Amino acid sequence: MTRINRLLIALLAVLVLACPVLFALRHAHAQGPAPGSSTSATSAVPVETSWVVPDIDKLADDDWGRTVRYGKDLVAKTASLIGPEVSDPAHRFAGNNLNCQSCHLDAGTKEFGLPFVGVYADFPNYRARSGAVGTVEDRIQGCMVRSMNGKSLPADSREMTAIVAYLKFLSSGRPVGAPTHGRGPGRMPELTRAADPVHGQAVYAQNCAACHGDQGQGQRTGAVGDAQGYVTPPLWGPDSFNDGAGMTRLINAANFVHDNMPNGVTWQAPALTTEDAWDVAAFIDSQPRPHKAKLDRDFPNRLQKPVDAPYGPYVDGLDPAQHKLGPFQPIRDAIKELAARTPQAPPRTDHR
Repeated sequence: MTRINRLLIALLAVLVLACPVLFALRHAHAQGPAPGSSTSATSAVPVETSWVVPDIDKLADDDWGRTVRYGKDLVAKTASLIGPEVSDPAHRFAGNNLNCQSCHLDAGTKEFGLPFVGVYADFPNYRARSGAVGTVEDRIQGCMVRSMNGKSLPADSREMTAIVAYLKFLSSGRPVGAPTHGRGPGRMPELTRAADPVHGQAVYAQNCAACHGDQGQGQRTGAVGDAQGYVTPPLWGPDSFNDGAGMTRLINAANFVHDNMPNGVTWQAPALTTEDAWDVAAFIDSQPRPHKAKLDRDFPNRLQKPVDAPYGPYVDGLDPAQHKLGPFQPIRDAIKELAARTPQAPPRTDHR
């Protein structure tokens, strides 16, 4: 075989191997991103849409591994470790017997179940509620005094270090500032009418009361006073989240209910219709719960206040009931018009 023939055979082999790759690249370019994927406004790289949670069991039994595991325990067994019934008064930081995973499902690892995956990589960031740039520690403290209706953790405490470590672990490999598919409670279409708490009560009785109780009282694990918390959390009443918590905002609550409740359903296969989810969330959020003082200090820039914030003051001139029940698009339109006429002050950099 001549040298030229050997070169021709080698070239043909390269072309045969390359053709499937070239075809695949051409086909992918023609089809665009896969369903459910997204692309950054400044980059052609698709955003990851698969749900991947780091495996905590692969961590070594060293200081880091033990700290991360303690952080997970604090999320999953909050009432038993820092709840109001623990034996050591110095460790009573939560004011109710909920666990963090009462809202952040599966210890913050469930897709669209208010997960912690990607959260650490999102901080520091600007928080409209405080009107300042805040840290991940500030965010944890916000949950402690609102959702847990308690008090702040000592900044240098073992508990704060462990929770931060767990959040950092769950963001392993996540680029800083990059969006994480599966974050939050999901997003379903909004109603063009106000949500109906009366209809929501009927939805609750049929779908929720068997687990959460006909009075929203939940189901205890063991007896009152034994610091074991709930197998099913209360949704209102004195041992629930207070009225400054994020779950009192209807958009958050309705999407969470739709994508996760009754417990065990997923966002891909919800059990409730969108209308039922909006209405039952409105019923739950309209029930009595502990009050957080000084809510009027939230969102110092009123134009940045969420349209579904259930407490004033408001600047849009619309009925306060509309902020609780919707519809929300007219509120957005009113705020957009106000913002166009209002000079914007520079953001604060303190944490008051």
